[in-house]
Amino acid sequence: MKEMIQDKLSKILPNWKKWAKELEGLTFTIYYAAKDSRTPWMVKWLALLVAAYALSPIDLIPDFIPVLGYLDDLLLIPAGIALVIKLIPADVLKDAKDKAAEHLTGDKSDLSMISFVITIIWITVIVLIVCLLVYSGFNRFSNKID
Repeated sequence: MKEMIQDKLSKILPNWKKWAKELEGLTFTIYYAAKDSRTPWMVKWLALLVAAYALSPIDLIPDFIPVLGYLDDLLLIPAGIALVIKLIPADVLKDAKDKAAEHLTGDKSDLSMISFVITIIWITVIVLIVCLLVYSGFNRFSNKID
């Protein structure tokens, strides 16, 4: 039984690793396409949003929630990447793929900086939401006292 499971895993894992590597390459492709001045601004913003979410260490649906936690990683990110790739002009896409391939074979020091910036943005958004909720709660509370 143990050998059978190991055999099945040995066949599945290389496919998952290949798929994850392709997804990483596509994420950097849309990131570089978003930085290109030839990309339309709406596509640029969508590409930045999808790339930021894909590279973000924070998920919309936390991974510890059974089934739903991994649904965003398995469905939302690939769907977003596919949509953005269809919207990017062909010449921009080709150049972005070349830059992404160069990035993936070279130094990956940019990735930690990108993750850091995305994390700071998430923290800022969460703090702003909490402040708005607290502020609106205090306003409602103070109106009831009067």
